Amino acid sequence: MSGPAKISLLVVDDHPLMREGVSKVINDQPDMYVVAQAANGREALELYRQHRPAITLLDLRLPDISGIEVLMAIRAEDQKANVIVFTTAEGDVDIQRCLRGGARGYVLKSTLPHELTAIIRQAHQGRRCIPADVAAQLAHYTGESGLTAREIEVLSKVARGHRNKDIAAQLCISEETVKAHMKHILDKLGASGRSEAVAIAVRRGIMQL
Repeated sequence: MSGPAKISLLVVDDHPLMREGVSKVINDQPDMYVVAQAANGREALELYRQHRPAITLLDLRLPDISGIEVLMAIRAEDQKANVIVFTTAEGDVDIQRCLRGGARGYVLKSTLPHELTAIIRQAHQGRRCIPADVAAQLAHYTGESGLTAREIEVLSKVARGHRNKDIAAQLCISEETVKAHMKHILDKLGASGRSEAVAIAVRRGIMQL
């Protein structure tokens, strides 16, 4: 009699060395194997449809569409899909978005190989996997950033070096309104200045540079 079927995985990452390294770790396990590798989001969706892997190991930072968009697209097509986000992004907002989007787990790339394979097995058994370091990051904040879409838009322009006057002209609002948005942003993020607000927003995954 043949043994239990191996766990098939799709590895999605735009860095070839990372894909190959992770694939080797997986293929060295007796109970799992990599069925395909994708270098971007669109390729990931095509390969998911082609192979229907038991687990998709998905990076968030992809060159064409975001990992969150890939996650949502896969889950929209297949509610039973098991997706583990595997990323360097430690922001609590990123984590919350992925978990709300149906990710089975959220794992940092600093995770040790034996921990990663253990998480893959747990996810395959239908368990949600939140490692201690990710859980600690979530616990540090009480919820979403609280920034409105307009505030994120303003802060994004600040990050690009635009002055209040420039931002006002680009968004067709008054300079006083821009200043009011910045005050709300600083208060909500607990930042002492514009540069710190940008740094906090990027670290938490509220926006990307």
